[in-house]
Amino acid sequence: MHTQAAFGVDRRRQIIDFMSDFTLETTPGSAAKVPDFRAHARAGATLYITFLEGSDFDATVAVARRLRSEGFNPVPHLTARSIADERALEGILARLTGEIGVHQVLCIAGAGKTPAGAFSDTLQLLGTGLFDKYGISHIGVAGHPEGSPDIPDEAVSQALDWKNQFASRTAARIYLVTQFCFEAGPIIAWEKRLRAEGNRLPIRIGIPGLATIRTLLGHAKACGIGPSMHFLTRQAMNVARLMSVAAPDRLVADLAAFKAGDPGCLIEGVHLYPLGGLKKSADWAHAVVDGHFKMNRDGRGFEVEMPHA
Repeated sequence: MHTQAAFGVDRRRQIIDFMSDFTLETTPGSAAKVPDFRAHARAGATLYITFLEGSDFDATVAVARRLRSEGFNPVPHLTARSIADERALEGILARLTGEIGVHQVLCIAGAGKTPAGAFSDTLQLLGTGLFDKYGISHIGVAGHPEGSPDIPDEAVSQALDWKNQFASRTAARIYLVTQFCFEAGPIIAWEKRLRAEGNRLPIRIGIPGLATIRTLLGHAKACGIGPSMHFLTRQAMNVARLMSVAAPDRLVADLAAFKAGDPGCLIEGVHLYPLGGLKKSADWAHAVVDGHFKMNRDGRGFEVEMPHA
């Protein structure tokens, strides 16, 4: 039987292990405001580069080049509906791999209703065979614990089956990166259901970084976040709390416990969306990895000892 002290140590170790290789993301616009990413992330960290609808991919290439020069692993988003055709995709991959040494990408369909060219979904991108041709070793694809506002559930399930089959015939490692959620319950139920339906792809769970309740509500509505919106709605019932900063400590603690307690769990790590700013969210995550936190009395959430500015 665990003593209370031993239980506390176990919970802390679960949380540290769960957060140990967290990834971050940036946009070209946000990157322009960061003088040096080394002031926010540690050497070798993985940073995803979000592609915004209607923007020029040259901006993504420039950020990827900069991140590589500063010692990071850049992961550009490749948005199917924004790529004209197979020739354009080949040109993008040739630049990313040849000029920058990119070996990891995230493939998503994109938010645009009307495709710019030949591709309308991720499956069509993957089906070109170009990722193997250019030596892309890791490919992230979208996961939807709370469903997609643009795609029916049945279509999402069929696409996931296809991606699992594709994973068996490509040299690349295929994995899921999810939208951000606020409660562990929907994520755990989703992961168990996917496993029961035959999913074998590892999962990187999206969690929100430090931000005010008001900011989180805005992002959640824009992204079509479903069931766990109730969590934010309950928080926002108290108007005074709208401007308070929320930390994902309870979400992280609950998911860490689930992963530690279920050997078959396919959740392998965390992708942190820095909704309230890169520095604030990265500092919080690094403090967790370094063990600078205290467990709450209920044994679920925890409080981080943030570094002084």
